[in-house]
Amino acid sequence: MPISRTSRFAALIAGLFLAFTMVAVDQAEARRGGSFGSRGTRTFQSAPATNTAPRQAAPVERSMTPNTGQQNAARSAQPAAQRPGFMNGFGGSMLKGLMLGGLIGLLLGQGFGGLAGMFGFLLQALLIGGAIFLLVRLLRSRSAPTPAMAGNAGGLDSFRDAAPSRNDRPFTVPSFGGRTGAAPTPPVSEDIQLTQDDLDMFQRRLTEVQEAFGREDHPALRRLVTPEMVSYLSEELADNAKNGLRNDVTDVTLVQADIAEAWREGDRDYATAALRYESRDVMRDRKTGDVVEGDADELSETTELWTFVRQKGADWQLSAIQQA
Repeated sequence: MPISRTSRFAALIAGLFLAFTMVAVDQAEARRGGSFGSRGTRTFQSAPATNTAPRQAAPVERSMTPNTGQQNAARSAQPAAQRPGFMNGFGGSMLKGLMLGGLIGLLLGQGFGGLAGMFGFLLQALLIGGAIFLLVRLLRSRSAPTPAMAGNAGGLDSFRDAAPSRNDRPFTVPSFGGRTGAAPTPPVSEDIQLTQDDLDMFQRRLTEVQEAFGREDHPALRRLVTPEMVSYLSEELADNAKNGLRNDVTDVTLVQADIAEAWREGDRDYATAALRYESRDVMRDRKTGDVVEGDADELSETTELWTFVRQKGADWQLSAIQQA
């Protein structure tokens, strides 16, 4: 029984819908924002999960710290399948979607969406070739040796509450040492204990840095963050000014926080804190002050990992931000 043109058109629409859906899913997985700065010898290592940030933080994308083999050992042990390629990313999704659409048309007996003639024949040949290519690639990947998985220490074993002097301090301090099954700590790095004064300083730094950035206060930023972070934040402010925008950040309130890890390297102390906070974060027109992105009447919630550094007992400065 011949198939009507309506059925052929429906098959074509179904194939295109599947292709679009698969591509849209891949694009939706991409994260916005970025992770940048330095965490000493642990710059390219994953910070332990915490109650505030239970998911693994995004890896540092921009850093002035050299990516040595020691820092990259944990990442190199991950399976190669996690590294996206063309066939595993956008291109693979598009090809899979087109193949599904073509197969629907083939099952209905009219080729790819009912197209006939030489053009339809060439499209079908390309689809068959693509299927063979994917099959060969799959067989090769299965025959390749499976890389060993790196052990995951899973963060710190135990936490104890800090002795707060007021009830609104959301920080908890980890009890370092005595971990079992954790990867050996490099000789240049040793865990340290933090005090409640340190935690209070981190809470103040969160508000001070955000508000200084919103005011475009460069002298304050040079006091609160490392020179490397000043360069990244100044670059973002310059881009906003070039586009006629100003990032207005106000009403910063810490909701929950805890310490992922704290350590010493030579004369420098480092501490990575998971911070969940609320703020009014909008983009305004530099000339009119009108809101062009965001809602000034609503608070937005953000979870990030902030790493602080101090040298020889000096004040803590922000040295890295990672998206959680």
